[in-house]
Amino acid sequence: MKTILESLRVLLVLTVLTGIAYPLVVTGIARIAFHEQATGSVGPNGSKLLAQKTESPKYFWPRPSAADYATVASGASNKGPTSADLAKSIAERREKFGKDAPDELITASGSGLDPHLSPAAAKYQAPRVAAERKITVERANALIDELTEGPQLGFLGEPRVNVLALDQALDALK
Repeated sequence: MKTILESLRVLLVLTVLTGIAYPLVVTGIARIAFHEQATGSVGPNGSKLLAQKTESPKYFWPRPSAADYATVASGASNKGPTSADLAKSIAERREKFGKDAPDELITASGSGLDPHLSPAAAKYQAPRVAAERKITVERANALIDELTEGPQLGFLGEPRVNVLALDQALDALK
């Protein structure tokens, strides 16, 4: 009986520590140190952490999504390089974007929810967006340069620009 009572006490203590105290502490630290990420950065046009579906010519377009930008079914299409469906999708995207479009505008991302593009892929779209918004391509490129984020911690990854942040900055140009 003594062993059972000790076991139940240990279970209760560990449940409180690992099931209540630890998650509360980690959440509190995250909200202080990484507020935007911890709260989901949700704004009137969605979260900057997830790609937003748009096909309006006045906006920059994110990478294609095999999951149609749905968070529940996010993921890759799992179509291999010999897939006729994948070849058809890529051909349709090349038709839409042009033969010299960067690969990231032609191929879907692994998660289907990537919120960033390379500066080169954004600048590839700048003439279309600038013409639609009646601004100069130079102004659109300057906005891309202004919003380009460097590699994380200075060395992880490549420079990137958040597509939603870029589109919101365009809307604020009025």
